[in-house]
Amino acid sequence: MDYTSINLSEFLTDEQPSNLPDDSGIVVFSKEQELLVDAVRKRIETDDIEHAEMYRKRISDLKTLAAAIANFPSLLERSNLTLEERTPQLLIESLINSNREGDTTLQLPSKATLGRGFLVAKLHTFSNLEKLAKNAGLDDKTVRRFHDETISMMFLLLAEDVYMNLIHDLLLWEHRADQNINDISPVLQSVWLARTRLAPAFGTMMGTSELLMLSFQLDDQWQDFIRTKLADEDVRQSMEEFLFGLSFEQITKLKNLLREKGIRAIGRDEVSDYLGESVKIDMSMDYRDFFQQYSIRRDNARVRNRLKIPGPHKTLEDHFICFVMERNSEKQKRDTAALS
Repeated sequence: MDYTSINLSEFLTDEQPSNLPDDSGIVVFSKEQELLVDAVRKRIETDDIEHAEMYRKRISDLKTLAAAIANFPSLLERSNLTLEERTPQLLIESLINSNREGDTTLQLPSKATLGRGFLVAKLHTFSNLEKLAKNAGLDDKTVRRFHDETISMMFLLLAEDVYMNLIHDLLLWEHRADQNINDISPVLQSVWLARTRLAPAFGTMMGTSELLMLSFQLDDQWQDFIRTKLADEDVRQSMEEFLFGLSFEQITKLKNLLREKGIRAIGRDEVSDYLGESVKIDMSMDYRDFFQQYSIRRDNARVRNRLKIPGPHKTLEDHFICFVMERNSEKQKRDTAALS
């Protein structure tokens, strides 16, 4: 995906680096996406006049939205609309030093929030275009490419959400110059997709075998993360939540029940009965389910952190992004030392 609605690393210094892209507008479609959109347009203009008009309006609305957002002040420029100078550095300092708890939406520049809204609108558009392409009889490869683009946008949205969740973590800003941070989204996507292929066994509720199966399917960076960070209790607990699709509190309850009743294993269909509540532990390929399950874990972690109660205070995604930043920072320092 070429489009990035909120790239925090682009507005963290007092002056805009010369190698950053122009922030005066928004790239509505990448070249690859433009080809996909054009393929649908050509097919339905010939075979489905009714949907062709709806299609043209949706694309037009998306471009109009992008143009409107482009009129707001750049995230990179200095601004003194209210007679108080606003610079990227002052923005970051205010976010880090703020004593306000909870959501940071109203502390962010309008363009950052609107850019996120544009990404959501674009995501929904591509989801609809996938269905339209399938109904129009386009080949499976083209339909699949629409699906892949939609999923990629969802993971970009998820990654941005993680960045904002870590906004008070000085590590994030200390290593803000890391250019490899854009590689995190595809890794998270691989982790989630690997998770959909697993069927965690709710026996001892330890998840060891599931964790190994998941790690073997992924790259060296993820395996290094597991090998070096899993001993951390917060990382281990957040991993269990991710694997089982249950909260720390639910997992703890199940473990206690198994131990008290002397039960060695329970079936997946018995989990809700034992917990006394309906829980969804299966992972679908619907991008909305992906994001919803992440957001539940994120919100639970925020509550525990704020109330200082047991359980993971960060999501698995939070921990992984911090790990990548640490590693990249170490590499940059070694490379700098080698050149000096």
